[in-house]
Amino acid sequence: MSKDNKPEESLRRWRLVLGRFAERQLSNCCSGADARRDAALDRIYGESYRRRGIRTGAPEGNRKNPKGGSEPPQMTLPEWFGEMRSLFPKSVLERVEKDALGRFGMTEILDDPKALAELDPDPSLLAALLAHRGRSDPVIAGKIRQVAKRVVEELTKKLRLQTSRALSGARRRGETTARRSSARDIAWNQTIRKNLKNWDQERLVLIAEHLHFHAAARRHLPWRIVLCIDQSGSMATSLIYSAVMASILSTLPAVTVKLVLFDTSVVDLSDEVGDPVDVLMSVQLGGGTDIGRAVAYCEATHIAEPQRTIFVLVSDFCEGAPAAPLFAAVRRLAGARVKLLGLAALDEAARPAYDRDTAARLVDAGMEIAALTPEHFADWVAGHIR
Repeated sequence: MSKDNKPEESLRRWRLVLGRFAERQLSNCCSGADARRDAALDRIYGESYRRRGIRTGAPEGNRKNPKGGSEPPQMTLPEWFGEMRSLFPKSVLERVEKDALGRFGMTEILDDPKALAELDPDPSLLAALLAHRGRSDPVIAGKIRQVAKRVVEELTKKLRLQTSRALSGARRRGETTARRSSARDIAWNQTIRKNLKNWDQERLVLIAEHLHFHAAARRHLPWRIVLCIDQSGSMATSLIYSAVMASILSTLPAVTVKLVLFDTSVVDLSDEVGDPVDVLMSVQLGGGTDIGRAVAYCEATHIAEPQRTIFVLVSDFCEGAPAAPLFAAVRRLAGARVKLLGLAALDEAARPAYDRDTAARLVDAGMEIAALTPEHFADWVAGHIR
C-alpha cells in the first residue's frame, strides 16, 4: 500500500480539509508544515466562524492557554502573508485572498500598508474588491482604487502591444508590397510565384530573392466601436478586461470608442473611456439584467454610421427582462449592417459561462458569438475592420 493510501494519510488530509472543527476527533494529525498550513488557513476561514460567535478551538483538555480560552493567538496579517507565500503556490494564495475579501469582507487586509503592498495585482482579486466597494467606507474605497490602478497598469502593459498590432496593422486583402515587414506578414503565394525561376533542382529548395508582404491597412474613414458591458456580479472579471481594452482601443488612430455599462439600468461612461480606473470605480456590481434595454440605448445613442460601427456585447446573456425586445433590437442593427459581436467571456482563461439558448437566438438574429481571451478578441475585431 502506498503512503498516500495509508489510514494516517487519509486522516491527515481530512483534518486539513475540515480545519480546527475536527480537532476533537482528529487530534495530533497535523504537525510541522501541516500545522502551519492549518493555522494560516484558519486565519481567514476560521474568522468567518469567530465573527458569528462560533468557537473553533481545541477541546477543554487540550487547551494550551486556559486563562485566555481555547482560541490560539492570531498571527498578524504580515505574518500571515509570509506564511501563505512560503507554504502554498501562488494560485492558492490568490484564491484565499479573494475569499478573504469577497466572501468574508475582511477589509482589514487593506488597512495594513504592508499587506496592501503585497497583494498581487490580480484581476480576480480586484473583482472581489469591486464587489465589496459599495459597502466600504471612503478610506477603503481609496485603497481599492490603489489596487485597481496596479491591476490596470499590469493588464495595459500586457495587452497594449497585441491590440495595437492587431488593429493598426490589419492587412488589406489581395494587396501586397515589396516593403520589408515582419515574417508573419509575408505574402507566401505572391512570393513563391515571383521566385519560381530560382528553384534549385539539386537541393530541392526555392531561393527567394524578392519577398512580398501584405500591405498594412490604412483606414482613412473612422470606425466606431461600441462596447456594451454587463456589470452583473458574474461578469466582474470580464468587466475589468473590458475597461482596459476600451482604454487601449480609444488610443488607436481612426477608432472612436463608446462605453456603456448596464444591469437593469444603463450607465454611459464614454467620456471616461480613457481612464479604466475611473470606470471600474464607477461600477455597481450585482442586481438584475436588462440586456434589451442596454442594446436599445446604444442603438439610439451611438449608432450614427451603421456600416462603420462594430457593436460588442459582453455578457453572460442571462436576460432578466422579457427577451423579445433584445432580439428585435439585434435584428434592427443587423439589418442596418452594423457588425455585431457577442463576447461571452473576456478573461485570460476564456472560461465560457453563459446562457446558450439566448446566445443561439442572438446568432439567429445576426450576432456572432464567441468566448475569447483579450488577445484573441483584438484579432476578432481586427478581422471585421476592412
